[in-house]
Parts: sequence; C-alpha cells; structure tokens
Amino acid sequence: MSEQNEVPGTSTSPIATLREGMIDSLPIVISYVPVAFAFGLNATKLGFTPIEALFFSCIIYAGASQFVITALLSAGATLWVAALTVMAMDIRHVLYGPSLRQRILQPLNARKMPWWAFGLTDEVFAAATAKLYRNQRSWSENWMLGISFCSWFSWVLGTALGAWSGNGLLDNFPAVEAALTFMLPALFMSFLLASFQRRQRYTVTAALAGALLGVTLFSIPAAILSGIVFGCLASLIPVRTKGTS
Repeated sequence: MSEQNEVPGTSTSPIATLREGMIDSLPIVISYVPVAFAFGLNATKLGFTPIEALFFSCIIYAGASQFVITALLSAGATLWVAALTVMAMDIRHVLYGPSLRQRILQPLNARKMPWWAFGLTDEVFAAATAKLYRNQRSWSENWMLGISFCSWFSWVLGTALGAWSGNGLLDNFPAVEAALTFMLPALFMSFLLASFQRRQRYTVTAALAGALLGVTLFSIPAAILSGIVFGCLASLIPVRTKGTS
C-alpha cells in the first residue's frame, strides 16, 4: 500500500554527494582551464603582475568580464568605470540564486550557502538547474560545493598557469601565444554568432551601433558602456514575428 503513495524518482533517490559534484564538474573544468589560461596570459601582457591576475580570478571570478576589466584598466579607465561596466555585464547573476531557490526543497545551511552561491557562474547554474529539473530530491548543498569549488579552482589554476607563461615561458612559441591571445575575440565572437542564431539580431545590431558611437565620439570604456545600454534598450522593444497580428 505504501508503494502506491510514493512519487517515482523522488523519495527513493539517493542524495548527491560532494564527490559526485566534483565528478560532475569535469566538463566545466575542461572548458575553464584554457580560457583562464588565456586570461592570465593576457593580463600579464597588459602590464598586470601574476599576483594581480590571480586576485582577479580568486575574488572577481567573472569569466569574460575579467578580460574586459583588465582591458579597461590598462586603457586608463577609472576603477569606478571598470566596476560599473562589469556589474552591467554580469547583472544576470542576481537572478540565479532566486531562480534556484524556487526549486530547492531542502532547507539550506547558512554556513554552506555563501560558499556555493559565490560559485554560481553560468555553467554551474546550468548544471544545478539541470540537476534540480531531473530530480529535486537528489540535489544537495554538498553536491553544489563540489561542483562550485572545482570549477572555481580550475579557473584559478588556469589563470596561474597563464600568468606564469606570460612571463616568458611562451617566448619560443609565438604561434601558440598568438592563438591564446586571440581567445578573447574568439569567445566574444561565439557569443555574437549565438545571439544571431537566437534571432536577437536587432539587439546585437543596437549594441554594436552603440559601441561604435562610443568609440568614435569618446573612448573604448565609453564604447563598452554605450554598447551595453543600447543593447539593453533594444531588447525591451517587442519585435513582431511572422504570423502575429
């Protein structure tokens, strides 16, 4: 009789462990290390010390935004402009926690929550959402700690390797160094192409127009800010698609 009242895939499912979280982080780790390596290399080429590059990755931990903030600071932008630009780029992270909280059934530990919440990058959020979508009962904070810590550590490790390489390790391999330096433009180019695939061409066009206007009339920091503002404003305009009246 009791089996009839059980919900399949919930009450009988095992709770995910810290070790399982570390294993599930492997795809993220594999993708993080080369990009973080490129960041460390790029930061030292822009004049930052390896310690400063590590500081960015340990404390800010903002992925592509770290490339932007180092480029802005090296171009002479003030710290406030760089900080506001990065916050505008990463404002979406404010929504990650509440979005996950709606699906989490278990009570949260006040000591554990800040640690895994710090590691809620796009990739970790996607993995956690998929975990909750498949089975809410199997999700656990230990699993989140495992996937968040390993992802963060791989980013810091990749930055350290890149920053060390930027001090002369790759001087005898100019082709490799040039390829790694190109990872930032390639990363943003992939974002741009993905946006066009999602039929966001008007938003992307407005952002590019704003950036072009900013760099023409003012400077590179102004171009980044104006591109963000123009893109956000364009995204608020409803676009009429075929078949709608």
